[in-house]
Amino acid sequence: MEIEILDVKNRSLGKCRVQGDTTVKALKNDVEKLKPALTIHRQSIRSGGKLYVKDLGPQISWKGVFLAEYAGPIAVYMLFYQRPSLIYGAAASNPISFTANVAAICWAGHYAKRILETLFVHRFSHATMPLRNLFKNCSYYWAFAAYVAYHVNHPLFTEPSAPVFYAGLAGFLVSELGNFSIHMLLRNLRPAGSTVRKIPVPDANPLTQLFNFVSCPNYTYEFFSWLSFSLMTTCIPSLVFAAAGMYQMTVWAIGKHKNYKKEFKDYPKGRKAILPFAI
Repeated sequence: MEIEILDVKNRSLGKCRVQGDTTVKALKNDVEKLKPALTIHRQSIRSGGKLYVKDLGPQISWKGVFLAEYAGPIAVYMLFYQRPSLIYGAAASNPISFTANVAAICWAGHYAKRILETLFVHRFSHATMPLRNLFKNCSYYWAFAAYVAYHVNHPLFTEPSAPVFYAGLAGFLVSELGNFSIHMLLRNLRPAGSTVRKIPVPDANPLTQLFNFVSCPNYTYEFFSWLSFSLMTTCIPSLVFAAAGMYQMTVWAIGKHKNYKKEFKDYPKGRKAILPFAI
């Protein structure tokens, strides 16, 4: 059978032959042959009596966006930490505090972990996202990196007391390990190359027990990481960063929580989205 392909403005792109077993992917490949600029990742197809193709705009891989998001904060933060004279001028002659040294390690370690997880742990449901997201997401992470780094590495930075510092450091390290544990559990939940979806439940790792209380414990641990970092540095800009991240992750978590409940009729009723017993 031959069908006509049109764009959303009802302009014909050409005709394609389809069989009863023609897949959407094969059809998208045919559309790309008709109009090479419309790669399969840029196409949104809908049909009625005719088949319509919408151009989703330039695309970029999810992995590419994540790598740019996470490499930037390391570079930006290290500029303030390793080249303070460029930022603070003559005042930078003061020695870097112990807290600032540890904070730099924690900051770089967090984003290095994210980069490694992007490369070796995460499995993405979609191959690409709109290119415009790259600039939006990078602006958020890179700008906050500068905002936090400016204050933590400032020559007039005041260190917290030892108990507060070590309590924050311990909370940060445990939260980072918990976040990684959740990501590994989610990876093992979906076999490579499949679209299998299951209800996530805790495994033998005690840090995954948070799944008994919330649907998105990776976000919970992420928030606790930055809350602990804020305590460790007693830095208000870091607390603002933690709050901004918590707001966005709460939106995502509530959406995922609703999808879980809609998809799985036997989904645990006692779970919240991101904060146990609260949200």
